[in-house]
Amino acid sequence: MEQEVAAGDSKLAVSEVGSTRAAAAKNGKRKKDAESDGNVGGKKRREAGGKTLRPGERYVPPPQKRNPGVSFSQEHFSETSYYFEGGLRKNNDHMKNTVHRHEPPVVGTPLDILVDDGQVLVVDKPASIPVHPCGRFRHNTVIFILGKECGVSELHTVHRLDRLTSGVLLFARTVETSKKLDQMVRDREIEKEYVCRVEGEFPEGEVVCEEPILVVSFKVGLCRVDPKGKECRTVFQRLSFNGKTSVVRCFPLTGRTHQIRVHLQYLGFPIKNDPIYGSSAWGPNRGKGGVVGRSDEEILQALVEEHRSQENQDFLDDLTGGKEAAEKTVTDTCRQQVDPCGDETDVITDGTKESNNPATENGSKSADVTKGSQDHLCSECKIVRPDPTEKELIMYLHALRYKGPDFEYSTRLPEWAKEDWVEPW
Repeated sequence: MEQEVAAGDSKLAVSEVGSTRAAAAKNGKRKKDAESDGNVGGKKRREAGGKTLRPGERYVPPPQKRNPGVSFSQEHFSETSYYFEGGLRKNNDHMKNTVHRHEPPVVGTPLDILVDDGQVLVVDKPASIPVHPCGRFRHNTVIFILGKECGVSELHTVHRLDRLTSGVLLFARTVETSKKLDQMVRDREIEKEYVCRVEGEFPEGEVVCEEPILVVSFKVGLCRVDPKGKECRTVFQRLSFNGKTSVVRCFPLTGRTHQIRVHLQYLGFPIKNDPIYGSSAWGPNRGKGGVVGRSDEEILQALVEEHRSQENQDFLDDLTGGKEAAEKTVTDTCRQQVDPCGDETDVITDGTKESNNPATENGSKSADVTKGSQDHLCSECKIVRPDPTEKELIMYLHALRYKGPDFEYSTRLPEWAKEDWVEPW
């Protein structure tokens, strides 16, 4: 009996010990929970990042990346491996790309700076040179040439000229001047005067054209007269006639894209060497009176086919936005920008737009590109094209004068606009 009682006491003792330990563990858990819910012993609750949490707040850890160390989303992992040469990119990897460019040729006429007074920069832009990089043009642009040869940067675009148009081109040096000029244009306080040579005998006296102009293709910038277009007004005055062509003064009172060229086409006197609006792609009468007889798509396709047959690569770039050049290039290293470098509006636009010139970025000039280089991977390097003639690089349209309330900038009359000029070709 005594042994049984002892055994029973032993079992009771063990049971009591177990109950004590369970109670202690339970109390410890409660104490831990209390510490996590608020201040315990004067200590504040903190999250994993070290920030103090207020009562009632709880820390939610950020979601973990499915593939740690890789900076691509899951959709990239469904692609085939050869899309990522050398493996997938990781954070802080540096990537570099080399582009082999083939720029269309331009005339070698130097840029003549007419005015540079710290507020405005006025140049006499030669024909065939775009105002800023676009399409396949980069180094052969006014912005890059000014940066490389004159060290000029941070110019604000005040207005633009067509690539084939020459003459007065204004840039603002400061934001204040840019806004001032822009407001003058909005109030129509700036008078613009152009001169051109057109086919045929232009009527004497003052001729006014008020036909609305519609943009056929915003990507290309092709326009035509259409009742659904925007209203515009151009005044023309004949200066001379040599038996074949006439020299005409033009006063665009509005600033629509290609306004002078489109209105002259409508009147039946297209600019003598206008490759777009003087083309037979517009029909037998070349768009006179707005009569075309073709859809917009057919006109655009006819223009592309005409210049493709003549191998006019720069005009094809204007019409296709650089697509023609890209199709002829096999390798990625030779693919060009596809932004259209087509002819741009000659109206003063947003005066606050700044031309960031990579040619002088960070005070350094662009690399010398006068010496050609060949890339064995470039298929276009193997194509030999004849150099274009001056006839193919210029158009008989010149911005002669820009006049405002307190300024007037003008250039000399071009040789082809003089009364005694004889066409050399």
